[in-house]
Amino acid sequence: MSGLENNRYAPLLRSKMSVESYRKLLELDNPALFDFAGEYTELCEPDSLYMCDDSDEDAEYIRKKSLELKEEKPLTKQGHTIHYDGFNDQGRAPGATKNLVRKELVPLMGALLAKEREEGLAEVRGILKGIMKGKQAIIKLSCEGPTQSPFSIACAQMTDSFYVAHSEDLLYRRGYEHFRRMRSKDKFFRFVHGAGRLDQHGNSIDLDNRRIYQDMEDYIVLSVNNQYAGNSVGLKKHAMRLAIKLAGTEGWLCEHMFVMSVQNEKKGRSTKFCGAFPSACGKTATAMLPGEKIIGDDIAYFRNIDGEFRAVNVENGIFGIIKDVNAIDDPLIFKTLQRTGLEIIFSNVLTGPDNEPYWLGMGVDTPLRGWNFSGEWFEGKTDNEEKPIPLAHSNARYTMRLGYLENIDPAFNDKNGVLVRGIIYGGRDSDTSVPIEESRDWKSGIILKACTLESETTSATIGQEGVLVPQPMANFDFISYPIGAYIKNNIRFVEGMKEIPPIYAVNYFLRDEKGNFLTHKLAKKVWLHWAEQRIHNEVDAYRTPMGFIPKYEDLKSLFQEIFGEDFSKQLYEDLFKFRIDAWTAKLSRAIRFYKHKAPDCPEEYFHIWKSTVWDLQELKHEYGHFIAPGAYKEK
Repeated sequence: MSGLENNRYAPLLRSKMSVESYRKLLELDNPALFDFAGEYTELCEPDSLYMCDDSDEDAEYIRKKSLELKEEKPLTKQGHTIHYDGFNDQGRAPGATKNLVRKELVPLMGALLAKEREEGLAEVRGILKGIMKGKQAIIKLSCEGPTQSPFSIACAQMTDSFYVAHSEDLLYRRGYEHFRRMRSKDKFFRFVHGAGRLDQHGNSIDLDNRRIYQDMEDYIVLSVNNQYAGNSVGLKKHAMRLAIKLAGTEGWLCEHMFVMSVQNEKKGRSTKFCGAFPSACGKTATAMLPGEKIIGDDIAYFRNIDGEFRAVNVENGIFGIIKDVNAIDDPLIFKTLQRTGLEIIFSNVLTGPDNEPYWLGMGVDTPLRGWNFSGEWFEGKTDNEEKPIPLAHSNARYTMRLGYLENIDPAFNDKNGVLVRGIIYGGRDSDTSVPIEESRDWKSGIILKACTLESETTSATIGQEGVLVPQPMANFDFISYPIGAYIKNNIRFVEGMKEIPPIYAVNYFLRDEKGNFLTHKLAKKVWLHWAEQRIHNEVDAYRTPMGFIPKYEDLKSLFQEIFGEDFSKQLYEDLFKFRIDAWTAKLSRAIRFYKHKAPDCPEEYFHIWKSTVWDLQELKHEYGHFIAPGAYKEK
């Protein structure tokens, strides 16, 4: 500790910190952390600096300060609070979010939000200068993944928002003791967040100077002039971008995936799946299926441990979209959100006259007036463009600990992770992909399924194709190094493993000619249990030009067993016919996308996509527009 006392930042930090806070910083004996605290205290100029450890007392201090400063307000139920972001600070800010990379890498990043590093750092550091004047800043240490684990990544956040620090305490494992015991003292992610000038409601004012810059060389994120947790909570998607880059460097994977356990009660077994879905494609609904168990809902780290494909949930909580969470569609989450005594932060929902939270799609009668992200609200209130303001924002959120859920799998905190038996990629289209298809092998699953993932956003009229947006790997917004190299690392990851998980592509959104969905919302449980049976070699499958699909009798049996429903042969035929024209168009779109957006994409992948298109065109001469289940014969 004597070396730190002689550090050039020591006088500054002693002047800004209480004796107790300074002691906690010194006790870690970490020069890199000490320099981080000193450098950004000097730059951001907070009036004081509070150092957190892992104690419940420090957590309670943060929670109380957030209430005292009105960053959060108490609701009727004990433990429940409400936070409001500014009217135009309700979601991610792609235009203000940049990956800072070396100059020579910028042309290779294509559409991946790249900015030259030195230029970006100079810009954002200029905005951060003095940003915390008049405020107390907090340094909070956390851990991505279980502490003291092969998966662990230590994280240090400095922020002047107690709401941000409170959110991190709910979402991540406390990391002070992890910092004390870690061997590589300088290996940790760093985050600096300054909310900037605030209005009378406590919201960030200078959104024109909102910046979320991620330095991919030094693994630090500098976020300023915002409060929405997706931009301000460093350990969320910012850390995910840093981890994706680090994983690409070190040979593991960070993926935008849930981790869940499919329960086969008849056989007494639990099979672990991970799944990546773009927004609004069924990710949370799959991870929270009734009767199954959840390990994580958003981000997973994958490592090869002793030849096994193993995963952990990075997080310890959920920062979830609350829209359409109701007693019918999400019964477990809805029930949890109603429980008193749990520490839950609601954001950007309506606070009714009864001081209870209300949101869109809640499934209950909602008040006609109250307070929301626009201030005082009443039904019929309009914005500056005379558009109606809804009672709650469509991106309103809830923040809570995972351990509150009744269906949490005890394995969620295992230090060596869980053995992954299957990988799922889910897209959304009305007329192309079947409900579930197993890929031929890992490589074709990545290139033909994961890389070609799309999400259908809107439909003009019934019978016409919706607007299809490319969503490669359901991770495109967060990939932080050239995408061709990222795909290559995904393919290489399984080399040398004892058992390689099969890849499944799912689509819950097929429609008939009238625009009606062909299956109900919970049918996804059947597709998942078929995959579970395939992994355990209990069911056979039909070949398709791109993989394997279920046989009718196996699905009929599962529908009867799970729901007590009949599953007709006609519906099976409609769901699982291979749509040659639609797949040809889909692959052609992928070719165009990667040609324009991924300058480093290997020619090998283009060859696979193009040769598959050619093969499908040849098959059309033999089979016509569709291939019925079981009809395809591989030559």
